[in-house]
Amino acid sequence: MTVSGDTTDDIYATKRDRIERRTRLMVVGDVTTGTDVVVIGAGPGGYVAAIRAGQLDLDVTLVEKAAYGGTCLNHGCIPSKALITATDVAHEARHAEEMGIHADPAIDMAGMVGWKDGVVDQLTSGVEKLCKANQVNLLEGTATFAGENTVRISHSGEGQGSETLEFEHAIIATGSRPIEIPNFSFDDEPVLNSRQALALESIPDSLVIVGAGYIGMELATVFAKLGTDVTVVEMLESILPGYDDDLKRPVKQRANDLGIDFEFGYTAAKWHEHGDGIRVVAEPADRTEADESLDLDAETVLVAVGREPVSDTLDLEAVGVETDERGFIKTDSRARTNVDHVFAVGDVAGEPMLAHKGSAEGQVAAEVIAGEPAALDHQAIPAVVFTDPEIATVGMTEREAEDAGFETAVGQFPFRASGRALTTGDTDGFVKIVADEDEGYVLGASIVGPEASELIAELGLAVELGATLEDVASTIHAHPTLAESVMEAAENALGHAIHTLNR
Repeated sequence: MTVSGDTTDDIYATKRDRIERRTRLMVVGDVTTGTDVVVIGAGPGGYVAAIRAGQLDLDVTLVEKAAYGGTCLNHGCIPSKALITATDVAHEARHAEEMGIHADPAIDMAGMVGWKDGVVDQLTSGVEKLCKANQVNLLEGTATFAGENTVRISHSGEGQGSETLEFEHAIIATGSRPIEIPNFSFDDEPVLNSRQALALESIPDSLVIVGAGYIGMELATVFAKLGTDVTVVEMLESILPGYDDDLKRPVKQRANDLGIDFEFGYTAAKWHEHGDGIRVVAEPADRTEADESLDLDAETVLVAVGREPVSDTLDLEAVGVETDERGFIKTDSRARTNVDHVFAVGDVAGEPMLAHKGSAEGQVAAEVIAGEPAALDHQAIPAVVFTDPEIATVGMTEREAEDAGFETAVGQFPFRASGRALTTGDTDGFVKIVADEDEGYVLGASIVGPEASELIAELGLAVELGATLEDVASTIHAHPTLAESVMEAAENALGHAIHTLNR
């Protein structure tokens, strides 16, 4: 296929002509229309791709079967962070005696969820308005491929029918969904996925969470701060697989302080009704006949063992797009699949499954289609866990840098030495910078502590721009701020930190 700017008999001469010729053929119960770019899925990858394509003067059609903004805005990133913030407010007020504040706030869970839903509605309606303002054609329905250059769009509701859309390029942005495990169907009322847990309008007295990854740990913190007795079952021997122990340690300690119980080395095998609630039976992950199972009683159970791509609903065989054994669509640095005119962005395109990575891929896909020299560099994509305290990383870890052949210079600054952290009462954690010892280039960073999600942006920029330790250390940071900790960590790596002992 050709990209925008080429001239063939198959591409309409101007955007105006394309729009006028949108409705080309009508048969009984079916309409066929044409578009330059069809985007399937209106999550952070899809709607960003559609808007950018519109900005580049492409005729673009965005197909969404549920709600604009996708899982992130409606059932994931935004609602979870809203509840994290709300529960933090209540928890901090309840535990501020050291500051001379004595309070015992009452929590109206239905009111809290209503506030969260208001935030979501504001953002999703904003997405729709932005799409329309950028001349994106919006279609509600479920899209499946019908050939190399056609998709079928089925509209929900009785008598709504379907239509066929001819396209020059397609961008798949169908996202991901929670993984079910055997014997724990999300159709069963006591069994929750993360979406259902975020919609609860009453606080459960007790909760078993299966999985200690970032979703499980974030929601464990939320419910513990609401007063729920939380038990986390994890088949591995620690929380947050993939993160270094020094980052996880403050999070695990805070979880213990909140009263969260952990059962490591166990898998959830089944559940059944018991008394007024349920009983979850957990079995050792490496089970032998001598091993004993655990009986965990609770009001409900949340399964948070990960997410899987939504690629099985698209009939990808019709267009020839390949997936890996897990269902992820394979792409290159330009978001292309194995079919040149079909692109994939966001969770459906594989790890890391992060909304901001999907948005970056969406922009790249739109620009490549428009003939721009765009590509995605994964080295400066940050990752954040909104636990208490927060964790944020970008670039290489110390071990990854050494494995890549670098001689490393490492600097660290503890928040307990930060004047601003002390004034907030939140001093757990540190900023850590990894650099190339020879040239001083910043290779990566990790933060655990207050506002880690915000502080990581400066270090992501440092990695992206190829900044050096000297660049970061010589940048004057306002005082008193948490951001000074970034400067101090860089100075520590150079051996001349002022407010902490040099390594």
